[in-house]
Amino acid sequence: MGILDLFLQSSSSISLLGGLGVLLLVYLVSSPTFSLKEDRKGPPGPKPFPLIGNLLQLDLKRPYNTLLKLSKTYGSVFTVYLGPQKVVVLAGYKTVKEALLSYAEEFGERDPMLIMQEYSQGHGVLWANGDSWKEMRRFALTNLRDFGMGKKASEDKLIEECEHLIEVFKTFKGEAFDTTQPMNYAVSNVICSIVYGSRFEYDDPEFTSLVDRTNRNIQLVGSPSVQESGIANSYFHEHNLLQTVFHLFGAGTDTTAATLRWALLYMAKNPKIQDQVQEELSREIGSRNVQVEDRKNLPFTDAVIHETQRLASILPIAVPHKTSQDITFQGHFIKKGTTVFPLLTSVLYDESEWERPHSFYPAHFLDKDGKFVKREAFIPFSAGRRICLGESLARTELFIFFTSLLQHFCFTPPPGVSEDELDLTPRVGFTLNPSPHKLCAVSCIEQ
Repeated sequence: MGILDLFLQSSSSISLLGGLGVLLLVYLVSSPTFSLKEDRKGPPGPKPFPLIGNLLQLDLKRPYNTLLKLSKTYGSVFTVYLGPQKVVVLAGYKTVKEALLSYAEEFGERDPMLIMQEYSQGHGVLWANGDSWKEMRRFALTNLRDFGMGKKASEDKLIEECEHLIEVFKTFKGEAFDTTQPMNYAVSNVICSIVYGSRFEYDDPEFTSLVDRTNRNIQLVGSPSVQESGIANSYFHEHNLLQTVFHLFGAGTDTTAATLRWALLYMAKNPKIQDQVQEELSREIGSRNVQVEDRKNLPFTDAVIHETQRLASILPIAVPHKTSQDITFQGHFIKKGTTVFPLLTSVLYDESEWERPHSFYPAHFLDKDGKFVKREAFIPFSAGRRICLGESLARTELFIFFTSLLQHFCFTPPPGVSEDELDLTPRVGFTLNPSPHKLCAVSCIEQ
């Protein structure tokens, strides 16, 4: 190879690199992600790298932890880039409350993740927007109430399901077992009773397949029965109704079951608190079935359930929102269509709202006389127009299941494992479930 050939090859390589450099410069200048004009007006945040944004600065397994730390540096409204996508994060009780309640319309759109956008196609109640979302949410709420949510009928179904779950726990005869599947099946059966009109046995292969797939975020098996409306522009078509059922089934299973598993884990971790719950249940209820109206007479037990929801923080980042219009919020300009993350865990752990934000401390929900008190910063179901539509059902489920289980069992670590050794690290996922673990459910009669 001659000198000229080497020169030409070298020149070609330099030209290629130069060309790539020019293209990158054009991208940086033209991309709205790195628009200097927009960044000058918008919320502050860590400096993003080209193309990858702030991904290298985030703990991708537990991004909410990084966002909590960033809020200490950049304030309660700040910007991060997930790759080229700009995201505005809202942190702390006052900021999240103001955004979701006082600016409900401006922050009220949903920003579906790409995989959910392709799958849902704007249908259902979780990822939809506009008139379709309003219509299907109204439809879902109406029918859930008509089929028993919040009524005596649903309470009876809950108590019946508790009896089935208790029998399953008894089969382990005090030996250590994983509570995941029986808890998931029990909670799923409640929404099945409402949506499908019947419960399923825990060993029904079709049912277990349905629940397990839902918990792995795989497509729901089956479809709802539809009557054609005959209206061409109706939102009540098969795909919209299917997605609505899927969203109800998924949301009605995972979060409640996970919260109950956290509650039992906290009881095993804090035996003195478990003793107080059981003493209150024994004193106020005895051996009869617990009913919703008993809640007012069980302030400590109610406080324990609320503290479980607060500390477990099942949904650390609310399902992504999106601004419906340009808005100036707390002095920061946020462009229409910007993805917004309400950081719910920053509210539930807000040091200005909670005395011991990182500890399991039921007294957060009790006054000096031991009476239950509501806390405004308690928003595990989010807030505003996108608040969880199954909140009342979930609250009832948590109360009935938890109290019924604590009436019958004392939960302890497996043999050879101390209370201190129980792992409270959440499993990685969209919702925060406990890491895989086993507990012993010892019959209270044997105590």
